Amino acid sequence: MEWLSSPDIWVAFLTLTALEIVLGIDNIIFISILVSRLPQEQQPRARFIGLALAMGTRILLLLSIAWVMRLTADLFEVMDEGVSGRDLILFFGGLFLLFKSTTEIWHSMEGPDNEGPAANPKAAGFLSIVLQIAVIDIVFSLDSVITAVGLVDEVSVMVAAIVIAVGVMMLAAGTISRFIDKHPSLKVLALSFLMVVGTLLIAEAFDVHVPKGYVYFAMAFSLAVEAINIRVRTAARRNSDAPADQTHN
Repeated sequence: MEWLSSPDIWVAFLTLTALEIVLGIDNIIFISILVSRLPQEQQPRARFIGLALAMGTRILLLLSIAWVMRLTADLFEVMDEGVSGRDLILFFGGLFLLFKSTTEIWHSMEGPDNEGPAANPKAAGFLSIVLQIAVIDIVFSLDSVITAVGLVDEVSVMVAAIVIAVGVMMLAAGTISRFIDKHPSLKVLALSFLMVVGTLLIAEAFDVHVPKGYVYFAMAFSLAVEAINIRVRTAARRNSDAPADQTHN
């Protein structure tokens, strides 16, 4: 436990924790949007299970570092390009994210009235959503763990950073979910962001590296613009209601 007194380890720990929180933003958004399809009373439990699965997946991958590192080795070649296990996970994970984001946007635009007969949301729906969260957790966890391995050598430090980061995500998930549900335009914006993330995952599978900082900056800018729009719409509603109240008085 000598690393506890090492300033370098503490700096790496704090840096890794911050990175894990940032890398977990897309995971929180995905979980929040999926969970919104469930009845209100089931949503907190589904969020907790989803984030607990995210934590468990990351820790299990960390404890299997040798296996994770082997995922970067080529399994076979396609058109003289090596394809690794990591490439396959990112490719199919990106496709899954694109598919789910597209269907969720369709659901948001068309509404439940235009859907066919739905399964009981309290039975199969809950299990289906938890399984979908588990699948995407694996994809997001892979990049998260590879980032952690590149920053810190101590497994215990990596595990501690992941536990704290997921704890922060658990505290924020409910607020984010309620905010997204309250503002449908933000939900579409978040889903568009997830489509971009899915595209980046597919690009990563083909060794096309696009810095995620660009994506997060674009998302932050879009959120800032939408926040201004929300304030403008809220002020407009208040102004339109004010004359009616004054006349009534």
